[in-house]
Amino acid sequence: MPSIVTLTMNPALDVTTGTEQVRPTHKLRCSAPRFDPGGGGINVARVVHALGGEATAIFPAGGPTGETLKQLLVQAGIPIAPVAVAGATRESFTVDETATGEQYRFVMPGPALSETEQQAILQTLEDQPGPPAYIVASGSLPTGLQEDFYCRVGALCRRIGARMILDTSGPALAAAKGCGAWLIKPSQRELEDLLGRKLPDETAQTDGARELISQDFAEVVALSLGEAGALLVTADTSRHFRAPRVAAASAVGAGDSMVAAITLAMARGLPLEEAFRHGMAAGAAALLTPATELAHRDDVERLLAQMD
Repeated sequence: MPSIVTLTMNPALDVTTGTEQVRPTHKLRCSAPRFDPGGGGINVARVVHALGGEATAIFPAGGPTGETLKQLLVQAGIPIAPVAVAGATRESFTVDETATGEQYRFVMPGPALSETEQQAILQTLEDQPGPPAYIVASGSLPTGLQEDFYCRVGALCRRIGARMILDTSGPALAAAKGCGAWLIKPSQRELEDLLGRKLPDETAQTDGARELISQDFAEVVALSLGEAGALLVTADTSRHFRAPRVAAASAVGAGDSMVAAITLAMARGLPLEEAFRHGMAAGAAALLTPATELAHRDDVERLLAQMD
């Protein structure tokens, strides 16, 4: 099977706990914390592994949190190629309020990466054996990185003949114009922000996605519509996929699970629309798991069987 590599420029040690009620100025007695390796590409690699595939996770790691992150991934059986950096890997903190079911997510900034460290990460990516057929660049960029950093990844992908799947947002997504990713996965709001207008219906959404394709953002746009499902758009085709109905426990990792399942299915040789169905099932399956836990294989298979 063609190999998969994930790139996470801003990884995190995800810490999750719970308390009855979040209130200002009070000491909040919390449950025992759960620690998970986090960050877009790392989550993708974890889900690929959970679904029976294999993906090597490349990421910068520094300080005690970076060591913990690496240990958790090794214990989970995820192949890793970490790059040592001077700054400490960030933590992200999630609190589940048990009285209401609300979830509070506190996201810290990542460490600044020097140009030497950035080059080391890109070289590690290029040195992967194979070369990989798919490189999934996912997540935010840490402090100090140029907004167009993912274009450097895109150039590397073209050089080695890999397809780049890009899942990012904000300025990093806007700067991906002309980078030539194979697939991007914006939300409706992110697409509206990019285009500077509302996209109230499927026709407008499809036309908007095709604008990104014409501007060389990607060959394929997977437009996430939340509870309304998702649109799969290429230059000459489009299809609306409805989301499987589930009782959501947490939305954390749903997008990463979707990207992981699409990538794995494509690597296994499935057609694009069938791969997208796998992605929809995996995204819904992630909603069933608590906190920063990701999609489970049995849930993905069950939901996939229920889809049209």
